[in-house]
Amino acid sequence: MMTKITTLLFLLLLVGVTITMSEDEEKSEGSSSSSSKLFLMENSKSVVKTNAGEMRLFINNDDKFLDRIMHIGLINMEPRSLFVPQYLDSNMIIFIRRGVAKLGFIYGDELEERRIQTGDIYVIPAGSVFYLVNIGEGQRLHVICSIDPSTSLGHTFQPFYIGGDNQQSILGGFGPTILETAFNESRAKIQRIFKKKQDGPIVFIDDSHSPSLWTKFLQLKKQAKVQKLKTLVQSQDEDEEQKQTSWSWRKLMESVLGKANNIENKDRADSPDSYNLYDRKPDFRNAYGWSSTLDGGDYSPLKIPDIGVFHVNLTAGSMMAPHVNPRASEYSIVLRGYGRVQILFPNGSNAMETEIKVGDIFYIPRYFPFCQIASRNGPLEFIGFTTSSQKNNPQFLAGAASLLKTLLGPELAASFGVSEDTLRHVVDAQHDAVILSSTWAAPGGPGGGRGKKEEDVLHVETKGIEDLVNDVVMDVFE
Repeated sequence: MMTKITTLLFLLLLVGVTITMSEDEEKSEGSSSSSSKLFLMENSKSVVKTNAGEMRLFINNDDKFLDRIMHIGLINMEPRSLFVPQYLDSNMIIFIRRGVAKLGFIYGDELEERRIQTGDIYVIPAGSVFYLVNIGEGQRLHVICSIDPSTSLGHTFQPFYIGGDNQQSILGGFGPTILETAFNESRAKIQRIFKKKQDGPIVFIDDSHSPSLWTKFLQLKKQAKVQKLKTLVQSQDEDEEQKQTSWSWRKLMESVLGKANNIENKDRADSPDSYNLYDRKPDFRNAYGWSSTLDGGDYSPLKIPDIGVFHVNLTAGSMMAPHVNPRASEYSIVLRGYGRVQILFPNGSNAMETEIKVGDIFYIPRYFPFCQIASRNGPLEFIGFTTSSQKNNPQFLAGAASLLKTLLGPELAASFGVSEDTLRHVVDAQHDAVILSSTWAAPGGPGGGRGKKEEDVLHVETKGIEDLVNDVVMDVFE
């Protein structure tokens, strides 16, 4: 009888400990909920917005965990629209997510143009004048860009618009006397160019979104039409006179305002071309997904801002094995699918574990262990930028190519407090590397929480203890 009572007390104590541990876990989860999105970039602001398009900037000012800060920009442009000529105080890498564009830029003292399309990457160094035209027929242009503010005048970045609205153009800010002297032209001609009111930095380059000149002309009375014709003829004569003047600004504007589809790709040896990331063969591929990395050795312009690029696709229910980036921090944006990312602090505690979906932007500080997991309902695709153009060489903490496998020996076993055979059995159990099958850990879909298998396991374990306690109780009172 005493044995049964002792057993009962032991089991009740066990249940109490289990309940306490569960409560502690819940408290722990609750306390970490405030930091569950610590490394998600959710703060954004619209830096440019017109009827022709928008640029939204996701700002990162985390100087506590990051070796180098980077901002992420999203640019959306309507068909036949122009992002006016400008230069930035920051290095920028553009990635064409969807669409076709004409990129014009000053390289040396010459105007260069490139036709860039879905998957293309191009580097625009700080201080380089450029413009962007959406030439896709009836198609919006979507651009993802990384902005390195290390050379910036402030905490974000500062555009200097060459053309565009007089209130924003750097040339429009100079006084009329200075402009007359600088361009050796009359005040009337100068004001026609630099004092004209525009719609902002992103503008349409056709008449489909505003009344055309000739539509207005037909609405005029007879006498007014005659006067208008005289004005048009006079303007054309002035334009012919202006053609005699040769200055680099004219070359730039003629290219912008010319036919958008008439693109001449100059194959100058010293002018870099774009690089299509989608054409690149994956650096790693298995049944559970693939990954590609692009560094300065593959595409030398990346050495200018010292930034790398990567592209990852995880199949449904797969996981990028826990790993560490020893060389750089990385920034990611989800292109497709749904999943989860977990990041650990250096002391092994949870820094962030949160669900991610299309459009989410997150960053991982250098040295922090992390992993990404795709939903069981579909693949997870993301692209990103690293803060180094050198090969990153991530160090994996699990899998067939893990550090544990390389370090396996009596010293590593002693650090875990187990025998070498026990540790070897665990380390060698995973035969896949880099990208692993992870249906058990994968989220089920948006709004989903703990996986069903995990719930079933917990239910079985709890029910087993309850049944055992009930059996002992019945024995005690019989």
